Amino acid sequence: MIRHDNPLIVQGDKSVLVEVDSPRYELARNSLIRFAELEKSPEHIHTYRITPLSLWNAAASGLTAQQVIVDLIEYSKYDVPQNVQRDIVEYTARFGKIKLDRTDNPEELYLSSVDPFIIEKIIHYKATIPYVDRIVDANTLVVKAEFRGIIKQQLIKMGFPVEDLAGYQKGDPYPIEILDETAGGMPFSLRHYQIEAVEAFYQSGSVRGGSGVIVLPCGAGKTIVGIGAMEKIKTQTLILCTNVVAVRQWIDEILDKTTVKKEDIGEYSGEKKEIKPITVSTYQILTYRKDKTAGFPHFKLFNSLKWGLIIYDEVHLLPAPVFRITASIQSTRRLGLTATLVREDGRESDVFSLIGPKKQDIPWKDLEKDGWIATAVCHEIRVNLKDHMRMQHAISSSRVQYRIACENPAKIPVIEYLLEKHKDDNVLVIGQFLTQLHEIADHINAPIITGSTKNEERQKLYDDFKKGRLKILIVSKVANFSIDLPDANVAIQVSGTFGSRQEEAQRLGRILRPKKHGEHAHFYSVITRETVDQKYSAKRQLFLTEQGYSYEIIDGENFLQQ
Repeated sequence: MIRHDNPLIVQGDKSVLVEVDSPRYELARNSLIRFAELEKSPEHIHTYRITPLSLWNAAASGLTAQQVIVDLIEYSKYDVPQNVQRDIVEYTARFGKIKLDRTDNPEELYLSSVDPFIIEKIIHYKATIPYVDRIVDANTLVVKAEFRGIIKQQLIKMGFPVEDLAGYQKGDPYPIEILDETAGGMPFSLRHYQIEAVEAFYQSGSVRGGSGVIVLPCGAGKTIVGIGAMEKIKTQTLILCTNVVAVRQWIDEILDKTTVKKEDIGEYSGEKKEIKPITVSTYQILTYRKDKTAGFPHFKLFNSLKWGLIIYDEVHLLPAPVFRITASIQSTRRLGLTATLVREDGRESDVFSLIGPKKQDIPWKDLEKDGWIATAVCHEIRVNLKDHMRMQHAISSSRVQYRIACENPAKIPVIEYLLEKHKDDNVLVIGQFLTQLHEIADHINAPIITGSTKNEERQKLYDDFKKGRLKILIVSKVANFSIDLPDANVAIQVSGTFGSRQEEAQRLGRILRPKKHGEHAHFYSVITRETVDQKYSAKRQLFLTEQGYSYEIIDGENFLQQ
């Protein structure tokens, strides 16, 4: 029987086609994003794929195989193939089939499974053999505690995610409370979804809590979730961020909203080397080394105090060396915070294994509907390439083609038009190529922040923008992450990092903080028609499309004549 109003077509290869024009599209999409990944999103038919990792994340957040199948049947136009239903049951069941648990010896862990054939596979699997210490019985092995992270990495590659029940060290205690009237501060409380996120991570202190990732859009208060976790655990905490600006924002938020004393919180960066009960550092300083053959001198920070919690801000950007050190500190509670679990390097399974599974992921549109983030309208404005540049574009390498298309001078009149249209708004112009950004800065006489801008000057420009002394700010990719500009309500993207989906999400996130009078936020992407710029733009939009955003396509020439 064909159910014509339903939008899903589930195929035998576990791809799912979604008809955007269906009256049940939004309901189906909100269900689907819990256990499938968006692959492409042309105008009328979007393609999702159900993968082992998407099902394991769903299982870790409490979704059962039966619920997944029921939802697919509910929204499917045709019968859901039997092989897909079987695979969903099988892959979902793999989560928790292997468990890590403590032994009486703190230096050892039990690796066990109810299925002896899995244990047999592990014993003979080349990548896991070095980490097996001894065989206890047909269902149980012993591994060294120091290999806790590595064995989890290897087993997920083998197709079996490990449920880690080995628990955590307490860390040295540090009393921390969120400020209220009794603490002598301004009353402050977490929003309902932030409380749910903290509890999903902490799980009342049980061994099933204490490691995992919270996915929330920019502007929805990921920092507050981190502070909530700190209050629950009350321990010395190490917080890792993308840059010094983010470090100082974390410090300001903690001092503003908790009982942490100023002398107990430290910055560990290229500029300062403070180690305090609450220490905030950057990935950049941790991964610094003199050359490729040298060690990482700042990794000592991980063992400098007895941390009971490590918070990884923007966990989707975690550098490979930090993955390696994280594999060796699995007895410490770990909280990952991000707006998107998409990693352009494909290492989502390492995040799952070493930081933990996804514990909460609220659709952006749900938070928008409830007023927790601003309503955003997305536009893609397409401009032409001049004839003489089209020839240069045609004969160039793909990388040069992209730069030519991104730096198209025809984008500047569109930027000027948008700035005039939004002259009373707070506008960010965001791009990838510095030559282009400096040219725009000179053309419109606006300040620019790039990677070479000193931190003091950077902070001053951010402060001027926050306080309304600046209405336009040009920023390079350094502003993609962890900057707090609550009044920014218009973003004009002129170039990006090829097809980076997480970059698009982060850039939209710069303007998603709720506005004082409920105004809409506007996100403009100015691209060159019929070039790789347009192709990469379509890929960048994937994640936001999955969240329910759509882009109004505008012809640049007609736009300028309005």
